[in-house]
Amino acid sequence: MEFANKLVGLASRAANNNVVIDVCLVTSFAVLGIRSLNQQNVIESLEAEKDSLTKSNKALKKVMWDWKQQLFAEASSPSPLVPLDSLKAIYGESPTPPTGDAAKGVKSPPAKFVV
Repeated sequence: MEFANKLVGLASRAANNNVVIDVCLVTSFAVLGIRSLNQQNVIESLEAEKDSLTKSNKALKKVMWDWKQQLFAEASSPSPLVPLDSLKAIYGESPTPPTGDAAKGVKSPPAKFVV
């Protein structure tokens, strides 16, 4: 019991001592500053990665566009591997003909809404 009383007395004196409070505040500020610097470094590295990914994404889009143009050019030749109509349907540049029940004019039953 005497030991507990000594601990409580020591804690109350420390809480009333401005030096102890100042040391705790400065330590907290230093820890928060270090954490902030680490987070800033992470943000900068992520921004650099984002820029490089954006550049590579644009390059890939250009390559895919060039391939698509090459496919359409080859499809326009006299003996294409893939007909131009098929390519347009694949890339969504022409409406696809209805297939199955839709071609026969049969309506499908309405979907049931379940809550």
